[in-house]
Amino acid sequence: MRDHDLPALERRTRGKSRFDDDEPQFLKRGRPTEPLADPDSEPDPDTGERWSSWDDAVHGPQPHPAWLVTELAAKDTELGVLKTGKEADVHLVRRAVPDTDRSCLLAVKRYRDPEHRLFHRDAGYLEGRRVRRSRENRAMAGRTAFGRQMIAGQWAAAEFAALSRLWEIGAGHDRIAVPYPVQLRGTELMLEFVGDAESGEAAPRLAQLRPGPAELSDLWAQLVEALRVLARAGYAHGDLSPYNLLVHQGRLVVIDLPQVVDVVANPQGPEFLARDVRVVAAWFAARGLPGEQADSGRLTGELLREAGLR
Repeated sequence: MRDHDLPALERRTRGKSRFDDDEPQFLKRGRPTEPLADPDSEPDPDTGERWSSWDDAVHGPQPHPAWLVTELAAKDTELGVLKTGKEADVHLVRRAVPDTDRSCLLAVKRYRDPEHRLFHRDAGYLEGRRVRRSRENRAMAGRTAFGRQMIAGQWAAAEFAALSRLWEIGAGHDRIAVPYPVQLRGTELMLEFVGDAESGEAAPRLAQLRPGPAELSDLWAQLVEALRVLARAGYAHGDLSPYNLLVHQGRLVVIDLPQVVDVVANPQGPEFLARDVRVVAAWFAARGLPGEQADSGRLTGELLREAGLR
């Protein structure tokens, strides 16, 4: 991406299609979060650029993709909000090395401060996730301000860990596609931007598409394989729907995994997995996938066996 393309990109990304998803009614609600404060990297008042935060973050799996800018001389430029949600907002950021052609687009997920989050569904998801110190566990259970901050950290860390593991699995076997987890810094998660790098337009969600019979069958096959990979890794997505599946260049991409569930450690794990399957199978069946293919009960049983629970 060239510097002279920036104004057009800024105009096109503000208010455009969303990146990842909660339920549709939440897409335009909420108070967008501000970038993480960094006293050593104040944004330039004229350009809005700040130094890359790569140096003081936890990095994604190696080898890093060739497109990723890791140079410490890089600068990050805010290009607008891709999506607002219940617990986090997703921003579009360009990371580029000045005076070179090295640049990439990143989707930056920022969890809200404790006063503005709506972690109304977290109790069931957090079962099976435990921190070592009893003080932290008590604070999380009591939903104190400190406890809510701990929960936010767990959401971000859980999503980063799950994406890292799934990226490594996908890179080795090409059976599941997820955005590359670039870095984790506090409760800010930087991810590969999935979409058109020139326009800054995110890939469409599955819910936005009206696929014909052949494409519908292909997308279902990709989804079933992705669910099998998740189950073998011990995961249920926990909130799977057509709104957190992207379709990019014919490939189904699984996104939005902060509530990922350990199907073995979490007593409700099998229920979360079964619900994931029911929701997506119902969408495919409503669009014409034959009933024998979109049999949620049969698929749930197969996935539980993959996870070693039957």
